[in-house]
Amino acid sequence: MVGLVREPLNPYDGNAFKVLNTRTLQVGHIERSIAFVLSPLIDSYLIVVEGIMPNSRTANNNQWLRFSLDFLPFRSPHPVASSLGLVYLWADSPDSNKSLIVCNPLTRQYRVLPQLGSAWSRHGSVLVDSRNRVMVLTELAALYFSFSQKTQQWLKFSSNLPSKPRSPIVISNSVFALCDVGSPWRKRHEWGDIFDIMKRPRLIPGDGNKILMIGGLKSNYSFNQSCSTILIVRLDLETMEWEEATRMPEALHRWFQDSKFKVFGGGNRVCFSGKKVGRLALWDCCKWRWIDGVPGNGDELFRGFTFEARLTAIP
Repeated sequence: MVGLVREPLNPYDGNAFKVLNTRTLQVGHIERSIAFVLSPLIDSYLIVVEGIMPNSRTANNNQWLRFSLDFLPFRSPHPVASSLGLVYLWADSPDSNKSLIVCNPLTRQYRVLPQLGSAWSRHGSVLVDSRNRVMVLTELAALYFSFSQKTQQWLKFSSNLPSKPRSPIVISNSVFALCDVGSPWRKRHEWGDIFDIMKRPRLIPGDGNKILMIGGLKSNYSFNQSCSTILIVRLDLETMEWEEATRMPEALHRWFQDSKFKVFGGGNRVCFSGKKVGRLALWDCCKWRWIDGVPGNGDELFRGFTFEARLTAIP
C-alpha cells in the first residue's frame, strides 16, 4: 500500500505531500501543481487518497474505478463527453430543467453551463475539443459555447443538414460526422468505396490528424447481408487516404456478430460493448483483448468515452 502524508510545515512548500510505502518508507513527493489542488481537499477531509503499488504480476490487470457524482445537486446525471480531465453531463435541476454541467469528479468541483433554451437542442450530440470549447450538434443547428468568450452565452449557427448527423467527432478545429446526404457524397474520391463495404459505420478520433471508422465488413451486397468481421480503417486527413488498421479476431467477433454493439474510445484504443456479452472487447494499438469485470449484470449495452483524470482540471 502507498499513502499520502501532508507536510504543512515543509519549509519549501506548505502544500507538500510525501508518498509513503508501508514496506520501504518514503518513496517520493507529489508534484507541486497537483499538491496545490489536492492539499485543501484532504485538509478539509473532503477526500481520502490511497493506492496500490503495481508490480509485474498485477500491473496489467484491469481495475475499475468508480467516481461518485453525489456532490452534484442535480437528479439523474448522464455523462456524455469528456476533455482534459473534465466530464460533461446532462442532469435535471431542482426546477426540473435539463442542464448541461461540467465537473471534475476527482476534486468534486462543478459548473453549470448557460441554459440552451430550445428543448430540441437537448437531444443533440455534445462535442468538446482540446480547449474545452463545447458544441451541441443537431440536424438543424450547431450551438457553440466557450468559457473564454465575453458574453457567456450560446452562439447558434445553422447546420442545415439533410438528416441527423451520426457519430460526430472533433478533430483539431473541425467536426466530422456521418450523414446521409445522397449519392453525391459517395462520388467524392476521398471517401472512395468505403461506405459500400462497411455496415453501420461509426467514427472515433484517432491519433493526431486521423479518423478511425469502425463497422461490420459486408460479406456480400444483399440487403440483409451478414458481416464476416468487424473492420477498423484509418483516414489520414492530410493525404485523404484510407488504410486498414485491423480486423477483429474470430474468437472475439463471434460474440458480436448476432447482436448490436456500441463503440467508443480514442487514439489507438477502441472498446466494443455488446448486449449480453458481459465484458468489453478492446483493441489497444496492435493487440486485442477482453476487459472483464464490467459493472452491472453484464447484459447491458454500454456507452462510453475516453476520460483522462486530472486533479488540476478546473471547471
